[in-house]
Amino acid sequence: MRDLQRTIIDELGVKPSVYAPAEVEERVAFLADYLEATGAAGFVLGISGGVDSTAAGRLAQLAVERVRARSGLTDAVVMGHRGPIDPGHMPRPTRETTPSPSRENPLFTAVRLPYRAQADEADATAAMQFVGADEQLTLNIAEGTDGLAAAFEEATGRQIGDVNKGNVKARLRMTAQYALAGEHGRLVIGTDHAAESVTGFFTKFGDGGADVLPLAGLNKRQVRDVARSLGAPEHLWQKVPTADLLDGQPGRTDEDELGLRYDDIDDYLEGREVPAEVAEKIEAIWLRTRHKRTTPVGPREAWWR
Repeated sequence: MRDLQRTIIDELGVKPSVYAPAEVEERVAFLADYLEATGAAGFVLGISGGVDSTAAGRLAQLAVERVRARSGLTDAVVMGHRGPIDPGHMPRPTRETTPSPSRENPLFTAVRLPYRAQADEADATAAMQFVGADEQLTLNIAEGTDGLAAAFEEATGRQIGDVNKGNVKARLRMTAQYALAGEHGRLVIGTDHAAESVTGFFTKFGDGGADVLPLAGLNKRQVRDVARSLGAPEHLWQKVPTADLLDGQPGRTDEDELGLRYDDIDDYLEGREVPAEVAEKIEAIWLRTRHKRTTPVGPREAWWR
C-alpha cells in the first residue's frame, strides 16, 4: 500500500469492508446519543433523491424515534394524534397537529431544496416517502439564487459563472437548512462520506456545512450497502450520482466531473491496489483540497506549507 494511501485511509477512518446492518445500528446509536448529549431538538436534512441523502435521512428519522422511545413517547403522540393509528395511513403533520420540536420531543425535518423544477422529481419524491420524516417540506432556492446572481451582475458588470453559481446554490441550500434548524435549536445533517471527502467533492460552506455527518468513514459502495440494508428502493441506491448544480450541464455525473470512477476511489480507500495514475490523481486532489476539510487557517498553522 502507498504511504499516503495509508495516511488517507487512517484519517478518514475507512474500513476495508463493512457489515451494513452493524453500520446502520452504530450510526443510528451515534445520532441518538449525540442528539441527547447536545440537547438539540432534532435534525434537519435536505433530500435530493440520491443515495447519500436517502440513507442519511432514514438514519436521522430512526435516531429521533429512538430518542423519543427512551422518553416514553410514541410516534402517535409525537405526531399530534391519540390512540392507535395504522402506520400505512399516518396523517401528514400540519402546523396545527405537529408540536414544536424540543429536547424531550425531537423531530426530524426532511426538506427538498430544488432550484426551479427538479429534473429527477420522481426520485426525490420516492426518497422522501422512504425516509418517512416527521415533517416534509419543499423550499425552492430559485428566487434567492437568481436574486444573488442579479446583484452580482449589477455589482461587477458581468454574469456569474456557471460553476460559481452552482456553488451559490449549494450554499443557499445550507443556509435554508440552518434557517429551519435555527427556529427550534436543531442540528443540520450532512451527507459527506469518505469518497467525497478524499476528492474534496463538495462545496465549502455549502453541502460541506453541517453539524453532524452520519455517513463519515464510509466510501460510496458502503453507503449504497447501508441504504440497501435500510430497505431503500433499489433504483435509489443504484442511481448514478450527480450533484446537478450546473445550469449548462444539468445531470452531469459526479464521475464525469471528477474524472474518476467511484469504484476506483472506493478501491483506493479500502486499501486495494489501483492503477498508479489513479492513485496519483486521488492523492493530488487530496492535497489540493485539504483546505476544505479543516477550519479556516490562521497564521500559526503550518499544515498548508
